[in-house]
Amino acid sequence: MTRTVKSDAERLHELGYAQELARTMSAFSNFAVSFTIISILSGCLTLYGYGMNTGGPALIVWGWPLVGGMTLFVGLAMAEVCSSYPTAGGLYYWAAKLAPSHGPAWSWFTGWFNFLGQVAVTAGIDFGAASFLNALLELQFGLPATPVNTIALFGAILLLHAVLNTFGVRLVALLNDVSVWWHIVGVAVIVGALAVLPDHHQPASFVFGGFVDNTGWGSPLYVSLLGLLLAQYTFTGYDASAHMTEETHDAAVAGPRGILLSIVVSLVAGWVLLIGITFAIQDYDGALASKTGVPPAQIFIDALGITGGKLLLLIAIGAQLFCGMASVTANSRMIYAFSRDGALPASDLWHRINPRTRTPTNAVWLAAGGAFLLGLPYLWNATAYAAVTSIAVIGLYIAYVLPTFLRLRRGDAFERGPWHLGRWSHLIGVVAVAWVCFISVLFMLPTAYPVTLANFNYTPVAVLAVLGFAGGWWMLSARHWFTGPKVQGTPQEIAAIERELASLGGS
Repeated sequence: MTRTVKSDAERLHELGYAQELARTMSAFSNFAVSFTIISILSGCLTLYGYGMNTGGPALIVWGWPLVGGMTLFVGLAMAEVCSSYPTAGGLYYWAAKLAPSHGPAWSWFTGWFNFLGQVAVTAGIDFGAASFLNALLELQFGLPATPVNTIALFGAILLLHAVLNTFGVRLVALLNDVSVWWHIVGVAVIVGALAVLPDHHQPASFVFGGFVDNTGWGSPLYVSLLGLLLAQYTFTGYDASAHMTEETHDAAVAGPRGILLSIVVSLVAGWVLLIGITFAIQDYDGALASKTGVPPAQIFIDALGITGGKLLLLIAIGAQLFCGMASVTANSRMIYAFSRDGALPASDLWHRINPRTRTPTNAVWLAAGGAFLLGLPYLWNATAYAAVTSIAVIGLYIAYVLPTFLRLRRGDAFERGPWHLGRWSHLIGVVAVAWVCFISVLFMLPTAYPVTLANFNYTPVAVLAVLGFAGGWWMLSARHWFTGPKVQGTPQEIAAIERELASLGGS
């Protein structure tokens, strides 16, 4: 262990940074963060109702392995770069190092897309948890599932996750380790109960071939493509393994493995979950019209009764709370690293490290506050949740693929880390870039017809707003001073930073 920690610190020094964060995470904990953020019990369930309207069972069931397979290409390409540059900055640091020219500009825009996606995915996860919690409270205490109540619960959950993340990485790592088993056992319990206990199950022809279009578009192809959002939104957040590498032992290998294992395990377990739930549907239209506002909750109740339905709902809520906590963790590390290089307004504030916990406490609160602001449009826009999930997908995946595109341009000049793809690197990278270009256009399109203010997909507005802000700031100011990731000094200066942190922690 001593030799591994020293090797990690030395590599971080070579990349220009001091070991400011506490390196206490194991390879399993690194995987657990990404697996928890993907969270099949969050993404699959919170967008299940969306999938019921946009393609129905056929798209819910078959869209999952299609999207999961394409996501694996993206993850493989990311993992190779992660092995070369195991830093908390992750994607935007990679872009700066891989760009043969204009590195600061590539780094700047990659970082801003990553920031947008991270905030949006945190908002999507905790908003989904708030919706499910509201459904449970409606069943138990009669609290109506109104937008105001959901937003209030959303804020409370974000507050809880911000508080948990202020206590340090050891607590977060422990909860993430627990979360892995909660998800695996939870899926087994939910699928097992839905397979054994209901008196009636849907026929296989319905589960694997039933098509439903409640969008108003009338085009099976277009609606089927829209239905891919359920799976693609779930497969987000696995860049967390990269952002946690400065806190992980043997980071150049553990980080890439964390990315890939989180995708593969989620792909298998998520497919089992979706098939199990779809077989158990008793009343399709009734589930969509449920007064809880959460179709899976109604499916659980119809299949198992009110008590059984509540128990399954509790399993899902627990998983979603774990997921949101891990998302705030990863988001705060990206904010910490990006502000370390002066790329966010008030960077000095967001980069501060709590000397007692060795965690970026201010960045934690920015992550939670930004997510809350992104979820507020739900108060007047019924389709706001779908828009938030689309923003998360587009923001994150553009940030995911820009370093891959730059790595393709580097060719043989790319310096591989200990984990790499060998001769398959180019082909995998090309497929990853093509897929991200496709979904980035797809999820900006309208999701309902006729298009009104109440169902308008505001994804393009949010993406263009961030792009406009980042682009305008770049042209007017940042291009004159932002030089990409800043190194923290000479080896002697880096050692001085680490001694100072050690003395503060000891005091």
